[in-house]
Amino acid sequence: MNKDHLIQFVQNVLPMSTGKAEQLVEKFKERKIARNEYLLKEGAVCNESHFIEEGIMRSYTYDLEGNDVTTAFYSKKIQASDLLSFFKRIPSKEYIQALTDCETWYITYEDMQTNFHTIPEFREFGRLNIINQFGILKQRMLSMLHETAEQRYGDLINSNPEILQNAPLKHIATYLGITDTSLSRIRKEFMKK
Repeated sequence: MNKDHLIQFVQNVLPMSTGKAEQLVEKFKERKIARNEYLLKEGAVCNESHFIEEGIMRSYTYDLEGNDVTTAFYSKKIQASDLLSFFKRIPSKEYIQALTDCETWYITYEDMQTNFHTIPEFREFGRLNIINQFGILKQRMLSMLHETAEQRYGDLINSNPEILQNAPLKHIATYLGITDTSLSRIRKEFMKK
């Protein structure tokens, strides 16, 4: 596994030379995560931020009735972590689990803090990356309020088709905020198109 995709991710967030991007990712380490393995469990503090090279993960929590609710999917070339737990150093309220075998590049909280204080470009990369992550979160929140389930499903098909191929339907349904039955109906309608 080489760091080409990770370097490209850094350069997409903050344009810079390949040499400088290589310096920024120097402290990232390789990890293989088996299908169904947990990257993070509720109650633990998130100590690592992962860039997914291969595979798919999801984050989830339990609602007040004890139902498993998917809060996010993470696929290839996407960062996976509980940012709130990671940066505020508080226990997570979510689980992050591999849905497939995964290969990631990760950086620890301590190494990230060192980079923030010693590499000005890493600090700017981190700032822009958090803004991007906030934008994704805000967009998802607004889509749950302003889009129909059909529109959210269509967005998922267009943005992350590999999730539909690898995630159980019950996880997709809870992510979209609908029941399994509603998801089956929507899928049938999309197949007719």
